[in-house]
Amino acid sequence: MNSHVFAAGLLLPLGLPVQAETTLILDPLVVTATRTPEPEEATLASVTVVDRAEIERRQLRSVPDALRGLPGVVVSGSGGRGQPTTVFLRGTNAGQVLVLIDGVKVGSATLGTVPFQDLPIAQVERIEVVRGPRSSLYGSEAIGGVIQIFTRRGGGPLRPRVSLGAGSFDSASVSGGISGGGERAWFDLGGNVEQTEGFDACAGRVFPFAGCGVNEPDRDGFRNLGLSARAGYEFSEAGKVDLHLLRSDNRADFDGSVFSGNVSRSEQQVLGIEGTLRPLEPWTLILSAGRSSDKYRSFYDDAIAPTRFVDRFDTERDTLGLQSNLEWTPGQVATLGLDYLVDRVGGTVDYTEDSRRNTGVFGQYLGSFGANEIAASLRYDDNEQFGGHATGNAAWGYLFERGVRISLSYGTAFKAPTFNDLYYPVFGNPDLSPEKSGSLELGLTGSLPMGRWELSLYQNDIDDLIAFDAQTFAAANIASARIRGFEASAVLEVMGWDLGASLTLLEPENRSDGPDQGNLLPRRPEQTVGLDIDRHLERWSAGASLYLAGRSFDDLANQERLDGYTLLDLRAEYAVSPSVRIQGRLQNALDEEYQTAYLYDEPGRAFYLTLRYEP
Repeated sequence: MNSHVFAAGLLLPLGLPVQAETTLILDPLVVTATRTPEPEEATLASVTVVDRAEIERRQLRSVPDALRGLPGVVVSGSGGRGQPTTVFLRGTNAGQVLVLIDGVKVGSATLGTVPFQDLPIAQVERIEVVRGPRSSLYGSEAIGGVIQIFTRRGGGPLRPRVSLGAGSFDSASVSGGISGGGERAWFDLGGNVEQTEGFDACAGRVFPFAGCGVNEPDRDGFRNLGLSARAGYEFSEAGKVDLHLLRSDNRADFDGSVFSGNVSRSEQQVLGIEGTLRPLEPWTLILSAGRSSDKYRSFYDDAIAPTRFVDRFDTERDTLGLQSNLEWTPGQVATLGLDYLVDRVGGTVDYTEDSRRNTGVFGQYLGSFGANEIAASLRYDDNEQFGGHATGNAAWGYLFERGVRISLSYGTAFKAPTFNDLYYPVFGNPDLSPEKSGSLELGLTGSLPMGRWELSLYQNDIDDLIAFDAQTFAAANIASARIRGFEASAVLEVMGWDLGASLTLLEPENRSDGPDQGNLLPRRPEQTVGLDIDRHLERWSAGASLYLAGRSFDDLANQERLDGYTLLDLRAEYAVSPSVRIQGRLQNALDEEYQTAYLYDEPGRAFYLTLRYEP
């Protein structure tokens, strides 16, 4: 579906030795913003990359951990590790973010969201976060942007790895793997087991109903089993193939009732293959196919009766893509592509329709003319349920002599209704139209001898939002929103210190007619700040991360307030040898009591110790 096959060396370690005294430094490349590889500093989109080195340096324990603190990103959790977690990108709804794993679309077609809490970070190589509309390249859901997760690729000499961890809340983890392949081949095989007893995630209120709606004071544990496999071979400069698999099996306890359950079992799986051909020097053809599945089961377990089955929801997505890139001169690239997607759902809910097909055709032009850069794309989607829909994106950038670039872009996007929106008994409405948006962005970026900085100012107007209509007791296109935002970020290296900072100012305004007009959209703080500092001294390294979030509200009426909070994480590492490292992380060092969803507590102070071996 996506041209995520990288240019030679993209996923190889930076700074590979070429000669005894020579080191080759490769500019980081990104592919999600334009579906073609390009240097991170050259793309006209707002992009943030979290790579494997940062994941291990910051001792991140989950994918939501890796996303929290990035510019324009808000993470909302319903309790501790393994509890439902949603991600808001640039103030848009959680379902208005497209998520890909190695180019394959993932998530639930009934809920319309992705269970980020179930994705095993031990199997992740890098995460690319593209902020701003991308429906002109990817179709539905990319109103707020695209998050693409890449699994470990491997390559080079044979290398094993092992990681052992333990910590607060009776947590323990084991992960390991092996990678290699040589010059033309690559492979990586990895697995992980994680378990925690957790804590009581929800202080629910039975009347009036709020939070989980029950009072069940017990520990809500979580278990995750993860597996990834990836392999590929470059037959020649004219052809290569890449296969990948990611799977996670999860069990989570939560506070619930005999009607909703209090134990969940879920499975996430992504399987894909991609082939790349270069019939001619400037011409590249990419053919990809993939299947993703999202399975969820809920049960009710208590001390009186045996475990009882409650609900089942299944999603299966098949994707097929063909993409042609033509670079007739350096800096001039034309892309044509075709995407085909089939969604199937099943479970205990009897949907009127249980499958849906979508065909998308897109084109893109990337051009460079002296100091000017242009990116333009157009896409048409033909959906079995809602018919045809066209989206576009245009961006212009100008690079000044001192390395400062100004850019201006405008893009349209849409989100197709979910199966719940369309067909859920009583609530569903099969006549719904897609949600639509138009977004304008002004950007300014610059490079320094010590680092890089970026500023973005944007406005996103979203219409035909799907909401519950009290008149018809069903879903309807009756809501709208205007989201204005400012983002600033910088990374610096000063006198041996690595520094990173981000600031997001957000005005997520509800523009729907009625008593909630002018209110803030739920669970989106107006201000967030992220600060990182690290220092390396021979075998020792230490660092800290500070995250501040302003107050927000949990409801459209802005009656249930979520107070602002400050999180401080401390970390240290000692290299016993070049292959063995001991890491310690003190999470929420200030023991802040806070909630990102009303009545769902987040973890207090916690300590985790990790032993890593990788030659």
